[in-house]
Amino acid sequence: MIPMIVLATGNQNKVREFQEILAGFPVRIASLKDFPKIPEAIEDGKTFEENAYKKALHTAKILGLPAIADDSGLCVDALDGEPGVYSARYAGETASDDDNCRKLLAKMENIGNRQARFACVISIAVPSGPALTYEDFCEGEILREKRGVSGFGYDPLFWFPPLGKSFAELSPAEKNRVSHRGKALAQLRGEIDKVIMWLEQRLAEEKPAKPDHRQFTDDWSGK
Repeated sequence: MIPMIVLATGNQNKVREFQEILAGFPVRIASLKDFPKIPEAIEDGKTFEENAYKKALHTAKILGLPAIADDSGLCVDALDGEPGVYSARYAGETASDDDNCRKLLAKMENIGNRQARFACVISIAVPSGPALTYEDFCEGEILREKRGVSGFGYDPLFWFPPLGKSFAELSPAEKNRVSHRGKALAQLRGEIDKVIMWLEQRLAEEKPAKPDHRQFTDDWSGK
């Protein structure tokens, strides 16, 4: 029996989306807000898949529990795939969503080709290292100004033609149905029995890894 899967993210917007989409998941779901002293994983991968795996494995090794992480971002054709893996820090390490959107609009100001896509890779890792990977995309266009007040990140600038709305104008149910993250998680949900079986088999293959508390600034392990 799998005691818990940890969502390896401190982004509460992502936590909310994961929990909404994984409602009914037959295991307990926790997030990094339940383990506030865990140091952040270093996201220095060159691809979404590398970063998703790094985050999931980092959390799984520290806690000795299965962990699920995603790496996602916006890829703009006319900018050769920018901002890509740098989506969250496009305008700098401490940039806000507004800062990133302003930079994107400035770079796209005189560009006619507005084609873009959101990409998402989800990794589920166990402490010993093996992982499952799910990936999906959502095609759209970059608007010339923000529309809508919902969502986060680049949502106000991402136009989704099939619904005639920006991502920031979609309801949570609409966004979960069509978004890159929603579609990747739908793949996971569609194989949930296989995923749980895989996790149980991997965890049973060896004694669960002892949580690596050396990475914490304070020892809260109970020793």
